[in-house]
Amino acid sequence: MHVFEKTITVTEDDIDDLNHVNNVRYVQWVQDIAKDHWLAYATKDILETYSWFLVNHYIEYKSPALLGDQLLLKTYVPKVAGVSTIRHVEITNVKTQQLIVSSKAKWCLMDSKTQRPTRIPPEIGELFN
Repeated sequence: MHVFEKTITVTEDDIDDLNHVNNVRYVQWVQDIAKDHWLAYATKDILETYSWFLVNHYIEYKSPALLGDQLLLKTYVPKVAGVSTIRHVEITNVKTQQLIVSSKAKWCLMDSKTQRPTRIPPEIGELFN
């Protein structure tokens, strides 16, 4: 299983009225790392032929993140089958190693021309494993 990672630092724009990262920002980060992972490995032909559609999303908030915290975002897709996958994202505080957010999202592969679900071909499955 391939794990894709990036590190970010919490900025003033990420903070809400309670002086911690706004929950909406976590959702954005989960989407951003999924997209970054996809764009880092998909070929031009794959990008022109397919796109992903979010079916559902579950996110669990474990601990707050604060201004200046450095966060490690990790994403992975443990299984690829049929037309959909479950993408996992974990956000951890780099300094404390504490899990901040855990997320699972079901994504469906779409044919860009027909805008219909399509089976995940082996070349896409190999991008994740």
